[in-house]
Amino acid sequence: MELGPVERITTDAMGEPGARTFFLQARSGGHLVTVVVEKQQVQLLAASILELLADIELETGQGPPDEEMELEEPVEPLFRAGRLSIGYEPDRDMFLLDVEELVPEPEEGGPEALLLPDPQILRLWARREQMLALSRYGTAVSERGRPTCQLCGNPIDPRGHTCPATNGHRRRTG
Repeated sequence: MELGPVERITTDAMGEPGARTFFLQARSGGHLVTVVVEKQQVQLLAASILELLADIELETGQGPPDEEMELEEPVEPLFRAGRLSIGYEPDRDMFLLDVEELVPEPEEGGPEALLLPDPQILRLWARREQMLALSRYGTAVSERGRPTCQLCGNPIDPRGHTCPATNGHRRRTG
């Protein structure tokens, strides 16, 4: 499925920190498409967008404000994302984001290997301003979760966590 140029593209999370589900959502015309993504994918996408924007060296507006970046209802995921690929097409002056469906790996030599469908691919075309806003908002969404331990980088639950950097000798709290 190809959407573009999209009118809107965003990422957000639903649920409590530690049990949140992250989504990537885009709208074009009458189509609203939502995909489940991992927090790490949101973080990597946000960083990759900034790297590409720095490489193209073109002025980019701020895009929509954060208040306009929340998910639209209904949030009905098409699939869970496996691989995300991002690039910039200078002739169109647009970003292309390919989102490939996560397809479970079959057991080696198992009969289900023959039955696995090809992964769905969602192609989203967006303007520079939209991608900058996606990067900015995605970073903010990622940071709203549990705080990370300064020693090991793992998330800290409200009850704290056993930090591997201290060999489990003391519990760390936020």
